[in-house]
Amino acid sequence: MTDLARERADDLAPHLTGVAGYSRISRLARTLTTLDPYDLASLALLAALFVLVLATFRDYAITNDEWIQHRYGELIVAYYKSGFTDRSVFALDNLYLYGGMFDIVAVLLSHIVALDAFDLRHLMCAMIGVAGLGSAIATARMIGGARAGLLAGIALAVCGSWYGTMFHHSKDIPLAAAMAGALYFLMRVARGLPNPQARHVVGFGALTGAALGIKVLGLLLVGYVGIAILLSMPNAMFATPAQAGNYIWRSLVRLVPGLAIAYVIMIVTWPWAALSPLNPIRGLFSFAEFHYNIRTVLDGTVYRMATIPRLYVPVYILIKLPLLMLAGAVLAIAFAALPKLANADVPRRQRREVTLVAFAATFPVLCEVALHGPAFCGLRHFLFVLPPLAILAGVGLDLLLKSWRNVRMLAPTAMAVILAGFTWNAVTLVRLHPYEYLVFNPLVGGLEGATRRYATDYWFTIMPEAVDELEAYLARTEPVASRDPGHSYSVAICGERASFLKKAQPHLHWAEVWETADFFIAPTHMNCDRDSNGDIIATVRRLNVPLGYVKDQRSTRRAAKRTG
Repeated sequence: MTDLARERADDLAPHLTGVAGYSRISRLARTLTTLDPYDLASLALLAALFVLVLATFRDYAITNDEWIQHRYGELIVAYYKSGFTDRSVFALDNLYLYGGMFDIVAVLLSHIVALDAFDLRHLMCAMIGVAGLGSAIATARMIGGARAGLLAGIALAVCGSWYGTMFHHSKDIPLAAAMAGALYFLMRVARGLPNPQARHVVGFGALTGAALGIKVLGLLLVGYVGIAILLSMPNAMFATPAQAGNYIWRSLVRLVPGLAIAYVIMIVTWPWAALSPLNPIRGLFSFAEFHYNIRTVLDGTVYRMATIPRLYVPVYILIKLPLLMLAGAVLAIAFAALPKLANADVPRRQRREVTLVAFAATFPVLCEVALHGPAFCGLRHFLFVLPPLAILAGVGLDLLLKSWRNVRMLAPTAMAVILAGFTWNAVTLVRLHPYEYLVFNPLVGGLEGATRRYATDYWFTIMPEAVDELEAYLARTEPVASRDPGHSYSVAICGERASFLKKAQPHLHWAEVWETADFFIAPTHMNCDRDSNGDIIATVRRLNVPLGYVKDQRSTRRAAKRTG
């Protein structure tokens, strides 16, 4: 705000708002004028994302798992309302192995909010995703300053694997956001050890409980506590075991209330965990043993989820994330390990905090590789490593700019290049809307190079657009029949039917048997569209790449009858 603008505000405010309002405006004006420009930019980014969420959350389709997750929330509510006598919640497939925090809140809100239940879920999930992005900004800012925070936020905002999933991955995004927030508070706690501030301990406990109330992988945060304590310990104490032991003990004691809060939140939102203290551990091992007959694809080769290559998840990280985000994360780790490379001051605390974030980003992936765990749907089950990677990217890119600040025009030029690169990613997401999660980076030739070789639209989110295309086709070719209330068409779909049933008009009905259906809708993911020889009547495209097809099977069905 300029001096002239501030003077005009001072002149007008008392007349418009009275003394109390004038005081508030003056304080706000003073706060804004003292904020770092990068902090203002970060706030503007968050505000823009909230506006985008409100404007677009209805554009996203129901995913394959949402209906059963919502049902799980209903059964948890029924379990509590019945006084723990209605135990059907433990018989719904394997959902009892998951926490139900998000689903419980969605069910309760659906009774008081005038929104379709699935639209409400998408709005909730997206808002949580923006909050998780805010946590990444706050953490990177704490480590590297306001510019690092802004760069971390931009990196995550233009990452299609985050922005494109935060509307409908209603377990993975809430888990990732809760873990990102818990990591922020853990770092705040670590800065105060062995006597951290109570509010930081409570924040860590509440968000760890939220993570555990969604998925047992939140237990990773308990392990991060040990790493944080060791990294925060003064170097001199490592040479004196007694002092080191005392420091660790006092730190753990201070964190007990936070862990107790986490446990209470977990058992309230995860009924199965409350049945036995060891159930969360059993749940963790159960996930490691999952061997469902689910297929996935890597570089054109189809695998069962239990037989994927060890590098399945690392490969998807390399090909799905923005290259600038990956490069910045590598730079942060390199500068922390070898601070002389930065040609700038990298304080000891900053190096240690980068180490903690790097551990949170890489340890789960390394465990997946070492233990050869099951995986499918690309990055779907590892979205919680994206905020730590974005934090590293923000810190790494900021350190790079600092290292070049004494070279004339080099740092400003580099900043311009970084912003241009992120802008290119943002433009790509706009062109993909509402299928932003299908983005791939140039390492595999983008979406065009990845199609049919890697996991693409595994949630079958093209369904609403495909149904619209089918309706348009019928209106053009059979306007009378399509408007006749007594006439209907059978439609087979390669995916779950909930999204179809929500979108389809009464004259379109779901067909269980594909071969005898009038029409067939399928994504190109896993070549499902090739299961029908029908005539292509509509194509859903983005970036000039087919994502799915609508096929008319009536002529091929008649031909089959004649030859039969």
